Amino acid sequence: MPSPLSADRPAPQPPERDAVDALIHRTRRLRGDVDAVRRDAVLVDEDDPRMRWQRALCELAVNHLDDLGTHLGQLREGLPEEPERPSREETTTAEPQGSLIARVGSAEWNLLTDEVSWSDELFRIFGRAPEAGGLSLDDLPSTLLPEDQPLLTALVTDCLVDGKPINGEFRIRHTDGRVRTLHMMGEPVLDSDGCTASMWAVLRDVSALRRSQQVVRRTHESLRREQHIARTEHRVAVELKEAVLPPWQSSLRLPHHGPGTLDIAAHYLPSETSALVGGGWYDAMELPDGRTLLTVGDLTGHGIQATSAMAVVMGALRGMAVAGIEPGPLLGHLNQLLETSIQPALGSAVCCRFDPATRTLDWAQAGHPAPLLFRDRTGRPLPLPDGVLLGAASGVAYEQDEARLLPGDVLVLHTDGLARDDSSGHGGARPGTEALLGLAPRFAEARSAQECVRAVVEEFGAAERLDDACVLIARVGA
Repeated sequence: MPSPLSADRPAPQPPERDAVDALIHRTRRLRGDVDAVRRDAVLVDEDDPRMRWQRALCELAVNHLDDLGTHLGQLREGLPEEPERPSREETTTAEPQGSLIARVGSAEWNLLTDEVSWSDELFRIFGRAPEAGGLSLDDLPSTLLPEDQPLLTALVTDCLVDGKPINGEFRIRHTDGRVRTLHMMGEPVLDSDGCTASMWAVLRDVSALRRSQQVVRRTHESLRREQHIARTEHRVAVELKEAVLPPWQSSLRLPHHGPGTLDIAAHYLPSETSALVGGGWYDAMELPDGRTLLTVGDLTGHGIQATSAMAVVMGALRGMAVAGIEPGPLLGHLNQLLETSIQPALGSAVCCRFDPATRTLDWAQAGHPAPLLFRDRTGRPLPLPDGVLLGAASGVAYEQDEARLLPGDVLVLHTDGLARDDSSGHGGARPGTEALLGLAPRFAEARSAQECVRAVVEEFGAAERLDDACVLIARVGA
């Protein structure tokens, strides 16, 4: 225990026992609360860097609170009775225990008599037999790692020469070969003439505490790296999606001339957090024979992998449509493409081909919601032809259907994320789909496809979505 700086100074009075008991009680309650959080953290995903960092912080907090509780316990009990000195065998083989008492030792070096006094705990910390005696201030640095020896020498010199208190840490090589970190606090003891007569110090083994802090630092650094990678991947995925999706979102007229022109508009709606960039797409293009391709789809997954796969699918889809392949066989080829790709994925899609001369719509779908047809202020889904998810099975044939459109009709193609709902509404339709169908009066009054898209965004834009969504609307001209 520390000695007073001067014999003339009155000894400090111990704190009230009831006040210390209250602190101990509050510390134990707080320790229990933190421990409960720590136990919950153990159940989380080990691969999540944020969870690893939180668990490490809990471990460190519990470590601090355990030490605080033991400190307060010692403060309440006062000076412990002098224990019997252990045998040489017990001293040299015993491992410092988990309690704070076993990790804190004291020492005093008398500069006048060269007497060295070490507590039993300090002998255990250094793994030194009491019969060998305590180390002098000259010999103490020899137990430190070479790179830490100058630090201890400077601390002791400043204390003895300038009267500065000691407060520092260093590492020692224990007799068991392991490295331990010690925190040392001490002060000079002055005689009646104000000269340094001795030096006392309290040394604490903080190895476990520092290891916990290192784990916190490592997990925090790992979390920061993961967050940086996630932000970078998100930015790349967004840029790739913006580069691949058609640059138009306002009205597009296809074909550019002639009867039966489609007025087309589309919109991309991000997920609730905007952090999940999925593989949803929309596209429309005029084909060489004058017909128009309309397509909407979505691939599983998020991030760069999903958006890069989306780019591949859109390129293949456009190429096959230009080559004149009909919607049903086209989806069959896309299914084979996804199934045999290096990074297999599942996807849903609807592919339509509109002939302005006859106003017929040939279309097929692969596990995707049917297009919604709005006419005379009412809406309905088109009868769904057979078609499984893309990439789900080999050698699948996709059924193709045909619908006749009229001037003024509005056709809505959307991904499942726009109106997803697992429950069923009236007539087996999903509530989300019913909300879309409920927009029929607004679509009838709209003067363009862009106004129809605006109505959809007003209806679904503020809704909570776990996934991003795409919608494409085509309005048949006279």
